[in-house]
Amino acid sequence: MPTFFYTHPVCQEHEMGAWHPECPDRLAAILKVLESETFSYLHREQAPKGSVHEIERVHAPFYVEAIFESVPKSGHTHLDPDTAMNSSSGEAALRAVGGICAAVDAVLDRRARNAFCAVRPPGHHAESSQAMGFCLFNNVAIAAEHARHAHGVERVAVVDFDVHHGNGTQNHFFRYRDLFYASSHQWPCYPGTGMEHETGVFNNIVNVQLRPGTGSEEFRRAYKERILPALDDFGPELLLISAGFDAHFRDPLAQLQLQTEDYAWVTRELLEVAEKRCSGRVVSTLEGGYDLDALAASVGVHVKAMMGS
Repeated sequence: MPTFFYTHPVCQEHEMGAWHPECPDRLAAILKVLESETFSYLHREQAPKGSVHEIERVHAPFYVEAIFESVPKSGHTHLDPDTAMNSSSGEAALRAVGGICAAVDAVLDRRARNAFCAVRPPGHHAESSQAMGFCLFNNVAIAAEHARHAHGVERVAVVDFDVHHGNGTQNHFFRYRDLFYASSHQWPCYPGTGMEHETGVFNNIVNVQLRPGTGSEEFRRAYKERILPALDDFGPELLLISAGFDAHFRDPLAQLQLQTEDYAWVTRELLEVAEKRCSGRVVSTLEGGYDLDALAASVGVHVKAMMGS
């Protein structure tokens, strides 16, 4: 079975201002690297539009309505100091949700070995009723609930290696026995959540805080000693990855010192647990990563590892 790749042109039309690091050029850089011969066997799909019903499994209906009513006809609407929308943002958000839900469908229906979604806006900071941190809707949490409601999957795990803690994902997962969230992230850093004592109602949350300046050795140790064993013990039926690449040493928004090869390594390690626990059923979706060259290279090794699993 092939690896599926989901994206949509409108995800490049969403922009939050010329100054903003979460820019359309991020997707352009990713698409360029995935055009090489190495990725000729990548199965490419356009992300469909998601539905309001899917979004409202995670987000409050009044909030969902307010987001779509706030999409401007021109210019920008600012939702918080870091998060804005233009006229394409509403559709882009629907394509981001629809892409990851379609990827879940393909993987669970065994049409795809696994899948990567290059969509934006990203999602892991979005709370039930609050946009923040460049995120409108929590794509990965919506995908988890889609797997549970549309496919009857009981146990879903999310592993998040973005340099920033996924507060929105954690808060949704916190009270559910059959949802597992693990995050490695810089501390201190935005958004100020993800303390190691935050373990969830059912001990289903694992947070590993990494000090500014942390490099490959400590990052890999965190996965070998804490995140991978906890994921294995949880025994997911589906693994979702919040794939942020902003812990790279070249990224301008934080101070971790990962190398490109670390993303290949962590992807292979996660795939190994998934192969053991859930027949390799993995869906990965783009979160952060703001140095364009580092982002492109890191996504390249991430997807290559998925294709080679």
